[in-house]
Amino acid sequence: MEDFMFTGEKISIRPFTQEDVDARLKLQTENRHFFEMYSMTRQDNYYTVEGQRELIEEYDNNFKNDQEYNFGIFTTAEKKLIGTISLFQVIRGSLQSAFIGYFIDKENNGKGYATEAVKWIVEFAFTNLNLHRIEAGVMPHNLGSIRVLEKAGFHKEGLAVKNVKINGKWEDHQVLAIINPND
Repeated sequence: MEDFMFTGEKISIRPFTQEDVDARLKLQTENRHFFEMYSMTRQDNYYTVEGQRELIEEYDNNFKNDQEYNFGIFTTAEKKLIGTISLFQVIRGSLQSAFIGYFIDKENNGKGYATEAVKWIVEFAFTNLNLHRIEAGVMPHNLGSIRVLEKAGFHKEGLAVKNVKINGKWEDHQVLAIINPND
């Protein structure tokens, strides 16, 4: 698993393990309202120890099957879980692509952690996974997230109208993507 880790000056990124259950539950519970402003509403079981334990097991299986890659974002000094980042819907064959998603807790937003994490996972995707394209969808009013992606080299491609249902409402998403420069 060392090939799937990053340690920088401010943050480190690594796959989740069962030892992260309590930290994940705390992160998700304390930031529930904040995260759900930008993502789908979760079932109540998601906010339980057992729900997090099952999710980490699912992450591990998806990782092994080259379907999805989920990582925790930790502060390097305190080793505190402050966010998550993932590559999901990995498609092989003629597409060689995936979607990216990430969350940083409300307390640590705007400190550059997401940008560093996105840059790392892009490098991981292109170098370790040999992906050709990574795509992101961001609600147009989430300017901070759009800036994160642009700083990491993503370019805007268009608007996906009523693309994702968030809090019971179909939301538009700005589509951004990055292409592997070696392809």
